[in-house]
Amino acid sequence: MTTNHRIDIDIHKIRNIGIIAHIDAGKTTTTERILFHSGQTHRMGNVDDGTTVTDFMDQERERGITIQSASVTCEWKGHQINIIDTPGHIDFTAEVQRSLRVLDGGVVIFDGVAGVEPQSETVWRQADRFGVPRIGLVNKMDRPGASFERTLDTVRERLGAKPVALQMPIGVEADFRGFVDLVEMQAILFNGAVPPPPNRSPDSASSGRGSKEPHVATIPKELQVQAQERRQRLVEQLADLDDQVALLYLEGDELPAELLHRVLRRETIAGRIVPFLCGAALRNKGVLKLLDAVVAYLPSPTDVPAMRGVVPDSDEEIVCNADVSEPTAALVFKIVTDPYMGRLVYFRVYSGAVRRGRTLLNANRNETERVGRLVRIHAKHREEVEEIRAGDIGAVLGFKAAGTGETLCDPARPVLLEKIQFPTPVVSLAVEPKSKADMAKLGLCLQRLSEEDPTIVVRQNQRTGQTIVSGMGELHLEVFVERMKREFNVHANVGQPQVAYCETITQPARGEYRLKRQTGGHGQFAHVILELHPLPAGSGFVFEDALRGTAIPRKYLSAIKAGVRDALQRGVLAENPIIDLKVTVVDGSYHEVDSSDIAFRAAASMATREGAAKAAPIILEPMMHLEVIAPNQYTGDMVADLRIRRAAISQLEQRGELQYVTADAPLATMFGYASSLRSRTQGRGSFTMQFDHYAPVSEAVQRMLTVKKAA
Repeated sequence: MTTNHRIDIDIHKIRNIGIIAHIDAGKTTTTERILFHSGQTHRMGNVDDGTTVTDFMDQERERGITIQSASVTCEWKGHQINIIDTPGHIDFTAEVQRSLRVLDGGVVIFDGVAGVEPQSETVWRQADRFGVPRIGLVNKMDRPGASFERTLDTVRERLGAKPVALQMPIGVEADFRGFVDLVEMQAILFNGAVPPPPNRSPDSASSGRGSKEPHVATIPKELQVQAQERRQRLVEQLADLDDQVALLYLEGDELPAELLHRVLRRETIAGRIVPFLCGAALRNKGVLKLLDAVVAYLPSPTDVPAMRGVVPDSDEEIVCNADVSEPTAALVFKIVTDPYMGRLVYFRVYSGAVRRGRTLLNANRNETERVGRLVRIHAKHREEVEEIRAGDIGAVLGFKAAGTGETLCDPARPVLLEKIQFPTPVVSLAVEPKSKADMAKLGLCLQRLSEEDPTIVVRQNQRTGQTIVSGMGELHLEVFVERMKREFNVHANVGQPQVAYCETITQPARGEYRLKRQTGGHGQFAHVILELHPLPAGSGFVFEDALRGTAIPRKYLSAIKAGVRDALQRGVLAENPIIDLKVTVVDGSYHEVDSSDIAFRAAASMATREGAAKAAPIILEPMMHLEVIAPNQYTGDMVADLRIRRAAISQLEQRGELQYVTADAPLATMFGYASSLRSRTQGRGSFTMQFDHYAPVSEAVQRMLTVKKAA
């Protein structure tokens, strides 16, 4: 732990960015090079060696993948850059989602050989949803088959984006030795050892594998015509967006680089274009220009729209401007339990400042907590600071109750910022402690891990007494169980992964229940009549009050709603949660003495169950969207295996020597698919799988699941 004595950087010189991409595109390697060149680290780590800064968990280093998003801070040319390195595996997509929610810009990295891959598309859509401006880096340009132009074509076709090439590669594949800067019209070449960052010894650069020192040169004669053509294409793209550029272009005047930079920045922040660069991060090519582009084109906190919230328990809107003089408003986006320091709450400050010793209101819980130790995060290292100002990202130690997506604000101006929405878990497994000692620790362990990861849902199976943990995929749950053992020393017997089925209704129905209990003293009375209506897929649960007159006092409505939610947790067919329905309370009665919240909650629960049983309920199963890639010679075996698994194949596409298969399949049939694909393709096939939607199961499967419940 270090203490900060520096002067805070002006908010206009802060960049909050995320590094996002498909798995193995080079996110962590790029981040590692950025930290080295900005002087934040002494030597460059390597993913294969398990020596990177942001992949600091043991499992990340063993598996060679990013599991948790990691936050680091560095400085470049007088600017503070807060970087979040996000996972690329689809099972950990929630880490990307919550990071994008609090970031102002993104660097999207593409594999120069593969182009747009499945998870590239997923994170791109997430960035679109949050309105995050981004720049692109086509990485691994030194690999066989890499193509800058082809990657930009796939970005246009598959993502519907408008990429603007700022560079032209010099050399291809193993001969990739630099690029032409099309804005400045100069060549950047690599031909030497990396110079150490300021205040570093020359030896510290030695770990840069194949690294090259860039130097500026004139454009080679054989490339000058092609470079002029590429620059003209760049200018034409900008002329469509800016009148001054268009006028100078049409008049044949020279376009100053300063004007192009200004237009590129404005249009990037507006989301109308995406500047693209090229490089090879592992060989340390193109990273310095990427840092320059982050500073030049991505927004500061004042360049993006002000965050808006509402006053608790009302619809009155509050605008939280990125101004340190305004009342504090911050959003919690991540919880980490540190074995040495305790509970670490990450937050983004949208207005005002979070200062040490001050009291903040948790607007979601209506509770106050005093700010103790404030830290700026450098992956697993912490730097103590006195305050975190508007536009910045930090963490606080010691907060007991704050959770992901909750708002911390000035008690004098309560405000609720929009919560972070997470995808629904689709895979479950049963967890049983091996010993009494493990049983005593299991509850706390599950609580802390589910606080850290909102896509982990823990519940008790009332019928069997088992603890059920649900997550986003097999790898997600595998990592969860391993963390239980390593970080909390909890050993458990773990069942096979199970599908998280749901139930819904298909027709309207009415449910009624009258609770009347007399025990000689104060009794219990509640009478509830409900109507249930099916809703379109993805609508969730809607509760409506249609009471008239004084049949039931309004003070019991919250208890009735709670009772309905209780009933929806255990469906009537196989005790799966019931989704996508509207429940309307229409009538009932009460007793002035014997009625209570408890009575109405119980009556509403029973009325809901009765109505659901009469509403033609069905069981739904999660359907997964798959993209499978393998060499052409294995296409037959690959397709046959998918058909056995009840997959509906929507597209077969050949790209060079590879076959891309797109399909939808029931999750229930996809367990163990990774091993099967490796076996059928001699280890050369790969796939990505993500939840797409819920669909009704077949009659045979529904009978089987219903029989299991009855047994």
